[in-house]
Amino acid sequence: MKHFLILIFVMSLFSCNEKKKIKVACVGDSITNGDWLNGDDYPAQLSELLGNDWEVENFGLSGATVIKKGDLPYRESQEFEKTKSFTPDVVIIKLGTNDAKSHNWQFNEYFVGDYKEMIDAFSKLNSKPIIFICYPVPAYQNSFDINGSVIENEILPKIDAIAKDTGVKIIPLFQALSNKPALFPDGIHPNIEGARLIAYSVKAVLKQLPQE
Repeated sequence: MKHFLILIFVMSLFSCNEKKKIKVACVGDSITNGDWLNGDDYPAQLSELLGNDWEVENFGLSGATVIKKGDLPYRESQEFEKTKSFTPDVVIIKLGTNDAKSHNWQFNEYFVGDYKEMIDAFSKLNSKPIIFICYPVPAYQNSFDINGSVIENEILPKIDAIAKDTGVKIIPLFQALSNKPALFPDGIHPNIEGARLIAYSVKAVLKQLPQE
């Protein structure tokens, strides 16, 4: 009995000393959700690249917008609430593609303010997460009413302004996936290789974070 109690005590010490996993929440639209990739979406690939010290969760919502007047605002979704309940250490926000649809971009004057509100909501979590925002990837066709010119010439500059005003860092996915139309079978959504490039780009940023 004595030896059993000693074993329990030692195991409890070991458990207390186990390294806490860094929790990463991937917020986004269908490009994050990646339901057509059969489990090879970018968050899943990111999890494999980062290893066991990290816990990566996919909170993508197909069709989601930043703009609250858009047709599917992320801020009003269950995924937004699930992200907060996850109490992440890191939040990766990859939104903006669906905002480039004509019926959503008519409210473009709200994009910056609504994005800042989302960042602020995450920053107020008790876990005090580090927040990154991503440039949308290129749109190689104006499919699904998504305007590639709006993404490149209007949304990217607005994201620059958001980063400047909030102090968050940008992950330059637009540049990482530029000049690679073959990775986008429908012109909008990346294939597995494209999702892998997104995962590598995010990993490169996360690996620079200080770890205890």
